[in-house]
Amino acid sequence: MIQADYHLHSFFSDDSKEKMEAQVQEAIRQGMTELCFTDHMDYDYPLRYTERFEFDVDAYFEEIQRLRKIYHNDLSIRAGIELGMRPHLASRCEKLVSSYPFDFVICSSHLIDDEDPYYPQYWQGKEEAHSIRAYFETIRSNLAVFQSFDIYGHLDYVVRYAPSGIRTYSYEDYKDQLDDILTTLIRLGKGIELNTSGYRVIGAEPNPQHEVLARYRELGGTILTIGSDAHSHDHLGADFSRAEALLLSLGFDSYTTYENRRPVFHPL
Repeated sequence: MIQADYHLHSFFSDDSKEKMEAQVQEAIRQGMTELCFTDHMDYDYPLRYTERFEFDVDAYFEEIQRLRKIYHNDLSIRAGIELGMRPHLASRCEKLVSSYPFDFVICSSHLIDDEDPYYPQYWQGKEEAHSIRAYFETIRSNLAVFQSFDIYGHLDYVVRYAPSGIRTYSYEDYKDQLDDILTTLIRLGKGIELNTSGYRVIGAEPNPQHEVLARYRELGGTILTIGSDAHSHDHLGADFSRAEALLLSLGFDSYTTYENRRPVFHPL
C-alpha cells in the first residue's frame, strides 16, 4: 500500500491557495505515514503569464519546521521542491539546492521555447507530434547540464494538454527520445515519478503513461516516487490504489521516498 505522497503543492506555489497544514491533516486522515511538499520554483517564468512560481525559501522551511513540531508523532513531513528547469538556470538551481536542507528535489520541464503547453495558445498553428518532440528535447537538454535532483517529474507532462492528448500518444512514436532520457536517468542514479494527476486531467493514464513506466522497468529502473500533484487537499493521494495496481501489473515491487536526498524503498 502506498503511504507517501511525493508531489504536493501549497500556497507557496503560485497556482495553489492551500495551507500546508490542511495537506498534513488530510494525509493523517488518510492514514499516510509520510508526505513531501514540492512547491514550484520556476525561475524566469515568462512575464506574460500571471504566475511567478518563485517563493520565499526561508519562510517555507519555517512553516515546515512548525508543522514538524506539531505533527511529528503522526506524520513524517519532508521538505522538497519542484524545479522548473531550463539549461540557463542550471547554476542558479544548483546554488539553491545546495544552500538549503531539502530532502527531495524534483526536476521538471514546464516550458518549451518560453511557452507553457498548459496554455492552448502554445498549440495553435503547430503540428502536435513536433510539439511533443520539442518537449522531450527540453528534458534531454536539461539532463546535459543539471544533475542535482532526485527524480524527473511527470515525464510526458506535455501530453496532458495536447489537443488530441492520450488518444494518439504512444511511447513507440517517441521511443528514440524516451529511451535516451530513461537510460540517462538510470545511468545518473536518478528516478522518475508516477504522477497520478494524469488520471484527473486526461482520464486514462498517469504521467508518464504505462508504456513508458514499463520501459523504465525493462531498462533496469527501480527508483520510482508516487505523487498526486495535489494543489488542494482534496486531491492528496488521489488514485493511489489505481497507481499501485498498475505498478504491480508492470512488475514493480516497490516505490521510493527520500530523506536527506537519500532514497528509501518501500514494498508495494
